[in-house]
Amino acid sequence: MKNLLLLSAISLVVTTCHSQPPVSPHETSIGKNVTVRYGRPYKKGREIFGKLEPFGKVWRCGADSATTITFLKNASFGGKPVKAGTYTLFTIPDQKEWTIILNGVLGQWGAYDYDKNKDKDVLQVQVPVKHLDRPVEQHTIRFTPQNNMIIEWDQTQVEVPIKI
Repeated sequence: MKNLLLLSAISLVVTTCHSQPPVSPHETSIGKNVTVRYGRPYKKGREIFGKLEPFGKVWRCGADSATTITFLKNASFGGKPVKAGTYTLFTIPDQKEWTIILNGVLGQWGAYDYDKNKDKDVLQVQVPVKHLDRPVEQHTIRFTPQNNMIIEWDQTQVEVPIKI
């Protein structure tokens, strides 16, 4: 009987934990023949880059599961060719320049297994950092009218040129 009660309690905890919604809201940003799906954490008074997200470390570019980017057609991403398809998008933030990574392994949770999968990188590009005068409260990925992808949070912004 004790085993049955213990098993029931464990089952309830596991079911409850897996049925909860993600901690951060999720969004899909849509450009011309490209979409990005990502978690949108809030700043909440925290220092983001260099502290919460350390410089020089791979970041999932959002919250919860790793960010994905889908190209509906072959494209140029940061000046490098990329085939139509869906990729995991990682970044390596730094003070003056970010590395933007497209990885071929989908379904990753955060960046925890990136080192195991880095041999599946499709491309890496470096983009300069722009420091903003006012902080962006909620992590945002959006597209310009020219279809460039902008990533911004806190007082940091980077832009990746995309041509379809």
